[in-house]
Amino acid sequence: MRKLNDAIDRFCALHPNLAIPGLMRYIVGANAVLFVLSLFAGYGTLNFLALDISRVLHGEIWRLVTYVLLPTGSDFLLLISLLFYYWLGESLERMWGSTKFTFYYVSGTLLTAVGALAAYLIDGMAFPIWGASYVNMAMFFAYALSFPDAMVNLYFIIPVKMKWLAILDAVYFAAGVFQYASHGFWGMALMPVIAILNFFIFFSPDFHRRAEQTVYRARPEAVQFRKAVREQKKQKGYHHKCSVCGRTDTEYPDLQFRYCSKCTGYHCFCEDHIFNHTHFTD
Repeated sequence: MRKLNDAIDRFCALHPNLAIPGLMRYIVGANAVLFVLSLFAGYGTLNFLALDISRVLHGEIWRLVTYVLLPTGSDFLLLISLLFYYWLGESLERMWGSTKFTFYYVSGTLLTAVGALAAYLIDGMAFPIWGASYVNMAMFFAYALSFPDAMVNLYFIIPVKMKWLAILDAVYFAAGVFQYASHGFWGMALMPVIAILNFFIFFSPDFHRRAEQTVYRARPEAVQFRKAVREQKKQKGYHHKCSVCGRTDTEYPDLQFRYCSKCTGYHCFCEDHIFNHTHFTD
């Protein structure tokens, strides 16, 4: 998964035009508009947007993406969830950049469809999926792992750290998977796991490093930049190479490269990733 994560970073760096800036604004806005329409026309009129694999296999392919636009929950709870996930999405987009966040959200959308297809093929059941529950869950886990000590006011009243909410959500998620498996619905148990695979792929380097950390971490040694430059110059064909996207000063002579003083060892990053990377600890 780590190699796949690196490939995604390179793809996002090389294709910035694929970004949808402010993606969560459109998602949240569509949820709000469809909710208002459902009040007048009835909730059932939106069935043609839900993810129903049996209908997708009959040519209704728009369902693969339109289901994330459907609102879930009652009036007040819907308002809270829309505000919450809008805040999460905007925060992740500022941290990752529009291209990577777009890739993350769209991949989660398509993986949910793949999970629904797996459930249909294994269990022989197809049921409509309303809303972006799994997509939002993957987004929530991404923020909680990036900012575990960030505080959020639950229902605008109770202050809770994101890591505790994430742990509770993970327990609830695992319980749901176990419940389906215990009743023999292996496809339904597999579907949510497939749906949030983008989270595991994007954070695979972080999981690997966290697993190797000890209780007492040694303070990273200061980077000797001149020595680092000399070592980079020994590389054939280029002086500097980004440790995230793999771009070099030979291929991109106008690109600025810097070394990170918080990473262990000598790791070079381009201007797009010097402030947007996971620090090396070994």
